[in-house]
Amino acid sequence: MIYAKGCHTVFYHRYHIVWITKYRYKVLQGALRLRVRDIVRQVCREMGVEIVKGVLSSDHVHMFVSVPPHVAISDLLQRMKGRSSQKIQMEFPEIRKRYWGRHFWARGYFCTTSGNITDDVILQYLQSHTDEPTGGSR
Repeated sequence: MIYAKGCHTVFYHRYHIVWITKYRYKVLQGALRLRVRDIVRQVCREMGVEIVKGVLSSDHVHMFVSVPPHVAISDLLQRMKGRSSQKIQMEFPEIRKRYWGRHFWARGYFCTTSGNITDDVILQYLQSHTDEPTGGSR
């Protein structure tokens, strides 16, 4: 595990993120697929997010990303989904007809963290610190 460093932080924040097209239409193909990939990469670059691995299926996007502590996952997804939806519908008129109401992506997303430390390990670590003679706070 290699930790990333900021000016005043050392961190390892990795997330598995998934979101789908509205109605699960299988439209992420050809030029549209490449354009979505480019927009997502651009947003990640702007926000300082490293894409560890990304996969575009025909109806959903999977990403494994390393996110700096100052970036909220909700802000990252809002920007990626919003910008890609807007640009896709401007650049591909046939999509605008299919997705009326200017919604290319379905509402919401799936997100989970990654790591090799379980909740039990953290709780045991914290418990060991509360048992010290100096006393810990709960």
